[in-house]
Amino acid sequence: MTELFYLSATEMLGLLRDGQISAVELTEAHLRRIDEVNGEVNAVVTLVADQALAEARRLDDDFAHGRPRGPLHGLPIAYKDLTDTAGIRTTYGSTLFADHVPDADALVVRRARAAGAITVGKTNTPEFGTGSHTVNEVFGPTRNPYDLTRSAGGSSGGAAAALASGMVPLADGSDMGGSLRNPASFCNVVGLRPTPGRVPDASATSAWFTLGVAGPLARTVGDAALLMSVISGFAPTSPFAVREDGSAFAGSLECDMAGLRVAWSPDLGGLPVDPETAAVTARAPGVLAGLGAKVEQVELDLSDAEDAFRTYRAWYYASAFGDLPAGQVGPNVAWNVERGREVTGAGLARAERLRSRLFQRMNAFFDDHDVLIAPVSQVPPFPVDQPYVTEVAGTPMPDYLAWMRSAYWISVLHAPAASVPCGFTPGGLPVGVQIVGRPWEDLTVLRVAHAFERATGHGARHPALGR
Repeated sequence: MTELFYLSATEMLGLLRDGQISAVELTEAHLRRIDEVNGEVNAVVTLVADQALAEARRLDDDFAHGRPRGPLHGLPIAYKDLTDTAGIRTTYGSTLFADHVPDADALVVRRARAAGAITVGKTNTPEFGTGSHTVNEVFGPTRNPYDLTRSAGGSSGGAAAALASGMVPLADGSDMGGSLRNPASFCNVVGLRPTPGRVPDASATSAWFTLGVAGPLARTVGDAALLMSVISGFAPTSPFAVREDGSAFAGSLECDMAGLRVAWSPDLGGLPVDPETAAVTARAPGVLAGLGAKVEQVELDLSDAEDAFRTYRAWYYASAFGDLPAGQVGPNVAWNVERGREVTGAGLARAERLRSRLFQRMNAFFDDHDVLIAPVSQVPPFPVDQPYVTEVAGTPMPDYLAWMRSAYWISVLHAPAASVPCGFTPGGLPVGVQIVGRPWEDLTVLRVAHAFERATGHGARHPALGR
């Protein structure tokens, strides 16, 4: 039972269904783990232990009377501190909202709770999710469980670190420029950026903005699919919500890899990649070829994504955060807002043309390939006291965004993309590989990720914390 917290969520559900463990016992095991290791990692920033145990008792009573709540019945979960949770502090990583308590749950919270998940707390995020390094002035930095001197990535770094540490079996995240994929890569867990609209959101100010999405994080691909089966599905609050429920994600992920057409890009068209990251991700094509896939190294030109992403992101920041007190937000948010105020109608028109051209070009690309694989991040986890990566493989990075191009160029494609553990550097730092599919082919991405995961087993290597 000492390793209960490192079972998969699916295995935990089996124990719950068979009566070998109760929801209370499972919740207590995770609360003990949080108490044991969170002081070092700083992943869970708001803990609601009493509330979680009370909910676990209700769920045990429901189960005893033949009333299982749903597919997540009895599983602990923590939500990113950007995700609204009714009655539970949600700071968005900002001192302006340090004491903020929402009145209503976000959609993913409502759906997970209805399915029987037990909320144990909130996970750390940079201010308003800005950047792929989880640190803010409210809670400080989240540390990488595999090396406490390193970053856990971001902006869902708290979620990824909590999963890797065994604090929770499931977590939610969000991704605009890599915020699900980058921390999953850094922390040796699985993160899925779904096709926009798969997990619909409600926004009164940017309802048509498609770069930012919500999605699942887990320790296994199967567990990520399990959470997707609950949080995905149509909602009228989003104008581009996909009109399919989540039932497909509840089925088998087994697939025949024979003949699968895999495009391999070691650098997404000339991006600098750290040699250690490059060496680890270079193993991925051979793994898939060994499973029967037809792997082809390709030359890509995704450069149109650069201006498109930066323009739309800047516009969004000016819209979402432009009215906040300028002197009370951090430098990354302030910089993005200022860039947004510089955006013109002509600039937006250019971004739209670039993105449209790229979408059509990649649509043709996916006629000939089933998935694209590439590095998630251009570097392994960097020092936690370093604000951002300033150089990649000898190439200077002009600002805090530039080192994340391997993730945010993919965001522009309107495509599903998963990060799955690919191996470790000689120093023991995790590295993920990115599996990208045609828009709306999320299930294909998960099936390929599942096959890769089973063939390699890298996700079974846990950090040496609390032992």
